[in-house]
Amino acid sequence: MDSNEVNKLLAGFLGTVFIVFSVGIVSDALFASPAPEKPGFAIEATEPAEGGPAAPAAAVKPIAELLTTANAEAGAAIFKKCQACHSGEKGGPNKVGPDLWDIVDRPVAEHEGFAYSAGMKEFSKGGSEKWTYDNLNHFITSPKKFVKGTAMGFAGLPKDEDRANVIAYLRTLSDNPKPLPAPGASAENAPAKPAEGAAPAAPAPPAK
Repeated sequence: MDSNEVNKLLAGFLGTVFIVFSVGIVSDALFASPAPEKPGFAIEATEPAEGGPAAPAAAVKPIAELLTTANAEAGAAIFKKCQACHSGEKGGPNKVGPDLWDIVDRPVAEHEGFAYSAGMKEFSKGGSEKWTYDNLNHFITSPKKFVKGTAMGFAGLPKDEDRANVIAYLRTLSDNPKPLPAPGASAENAPAKPAEGAAPAAPAPPAK
């Protein structure tokens, strides 16, 4: 092979390299995606610190306060939704749930003839726990959160007014409705409101 042919091959190779190199530069210029000076959106998510405190749960309003403005008639309308699972008449039958006649202050899981869940039996503490106004309020708010393992499938009544109205209606399902709790007092030490026609309790003597 003479020098002329070598020069031609070398020139062809260099020309090819030059073309490929030029195409690469042009492609980079055409398809480059420079980052904008200012991003359109800046989304920042704050991660909770490991082991940090959980968000506080919303406090349940005291049932004694709610019952001061409760409407039993409105509660009766809401209770119609419960009648698929509960009867409310005296001597009524047990359905999916027990009869709720005279439910206020009735011992938990002690209604005759009804097979209670293990969770409800545990909550009852052998019958010493009662369906106080406070317990009813918490249970109706969210049955499964208040009584772990209960078989009750009802999701609960999140509205204070609805719960108070239902409990006010349940109170009427009795031959002798239980006294209402006094607003502002604790659930355990609330002085009882005397039943209609009964004489008010005598005040306690001052401490000496």
